Amino acid sequence: MDDYKFLFKVVLVGNAGVGKTCLVRRFTQGLFPPGQGATIGVDFMIKTVDVGNEKVKLQIWDTAGQERFRSITQSYYRSAHALILVYDISCQPTFDCLPDWLREIEEYASSKVLRVLVGNKIDRDDREIPIQVGEEFAERHNMYFLETSAKESDNVERLFMQIAEDLMKQARMTNVPRYDPNSYNVDSSSQESSCCSRLT
Repeated sequence: MDDYKFLFKVVLVGNAGVGKTCLVRRFTQGLFPPGQGATIGVDFMIKTVDVGNEKVKLQIWDTAGQERFRSITQSYYRSAHALILVYDISCQPTFDCLPDWLREIEEYASSKVLRVLVGNKIDRDDREIPIQVGEEFAERHNMYFLETSAKESDNVERLFMQIAEDLMKQARMTNVPRYDPNSYNVDSSSQESSCCSRLT
């Protein structure tokens, strides 16, 4: 039987190809999957971490970025404790879509959800979105901001550990609703790729 104090649901959203799956696998498995295909529907992985001498279980949900899966992925927003909105710093269209993703978050997620903006693929040398632009967007929308590289493992551990710490602080101040494991039906990934599918 697992020995953990808190269980938090963390959901990653954003356009296809920004590296959501790679961020999840880097954190949970310590690896970078080359040639990662597009996620179909929703997938999830679990990792238990130590925060302040207490065990915290993170159930990390990786959602598909394609439009045709949107109705599936939206249903996972409601019970999320944290939402990570990811864009690719080397692909301007993935940043331009952020307001659309935020509208979905505001419509479907809890008003108390922890929101984090992540600019991924900082190992690339063809940056299109300056760090200041990401910081300003996050500040305007009351979000934490961090840039990461799933490929080089830059800031990946820091991202998820910071979320775990913040959620645990919130949980201590309020009564966190018990997580209801009502949906474990998830699809696996396929080899379909899309715009800006240079996964890093």
